[in-house]
Amino acid sequence: MTICNAIIPQTCLHRGAFARALLAILILLCLSAALYAQTTLSEPDTKTLVVEDAPEMEVFAFGKTVIVKNRVKGVLSFGGDVIVEGKVAGEVATIGGTVYQKKDAYIGGDVIVFGGSYQPEASEPLRAEGKETVVYAGYEEELRNIAQEPSRLFAPEFSVSFLVQRLLSLFFWFGIAVVVSFLTPGAVGRASARIRLSPLKVFGIGGLSFIVITLGVMLSLGFLPGFVSGIIGLMAFVLVMLAYVFGRVVLQAGTGRFLIGRFTSRKPSETVSLLVGAFAWTVFLSIPYLWTAALFALFIASLGLVFTARSRGAVWEEGQSV
Repeated sequence: MTICNAIIPQTCLHRGAFARALLAILILLCLSAALYAQTTLSEPDTKTLVVEDAPEMEVFAFGKTVIVKNRVKGVLSFGGDVIVEGKVAGEVATIGGTVYQKKDAYIGGDVIVFGGSYQPEASEPLRAEGKETVVYAGYEEELRNIAQEPSRLFAPEFSVSFLVQRLLSLFFWFGIAVVVSFLTPGAVGRASARIRLSPLKVFGIGGLSFIVITLGVMLSLGFLPGFVSGIIGLMAFVLVMLAYVFGRVVLQAGTGRFLIGRFTSRKPSETVSLLVGAFAWTVFLSIPYLWTAALFALFIASLGLVFTARSRGAVWEEGQSV
């Protein structure tokens, strides 16, 4: 058994951690139909699911605490805790909760926790040899609240803390944009020209890239060893995140120029354009329901900009002078 400690703030990533985490999230889709199909489940209240004996069953719970009394094949709880009193043959995972393992309980697979902790009652918990513990300890309350009230995901409450977070986000992305534009002014200019002159091509290639990356990670989880699929998943994650940062800077710069150009004929400075663009995108990503579409568009456009970066032709020449 391997129990990881935080390597980056409140984060634990070990070997195939990323791939296994993705696998845990995918269970959200493939196991939901099994939740009420067994007679071995009981619900003493609306927020608790008790598993008496289901050795061939993968249990999925949304916004509930799962208590394993006897046997179960695997457990995933989104927005709730998992309390293991009996035996779990496979993985135990929770998103926005904590895994509690009682003294004589047994877990045969990995323990995966996002937004919580792993708390075994015994100093040496009963675990299968060589299995891993993956813990990302952060945002437990936020994840739990979203699971119990999913509407918050699309319509966040406008409070003082929400406005402070938006303000910090504005200054953060403005600072990132200034640094990226200073380090790679030519790349930002050429990318701005690409998305302005051929947006359909950029979004089309970005959407296709997103599908290919997603399918590639899923196939690696199913057919490759854990260590290899973990590396592939981590590489895909890094690629998408770097593309997102670069793409957001490009779109902020372009949006700032466009908005300023609508109200004045003077050519704006690069810094002012980045500030206005950062403000505009912060507002877009704060509007209920609209923010999900805006975020998805950012990811697609960002991947498109990265994968069209080596394109040649007169259509991008304008970017040399931007």
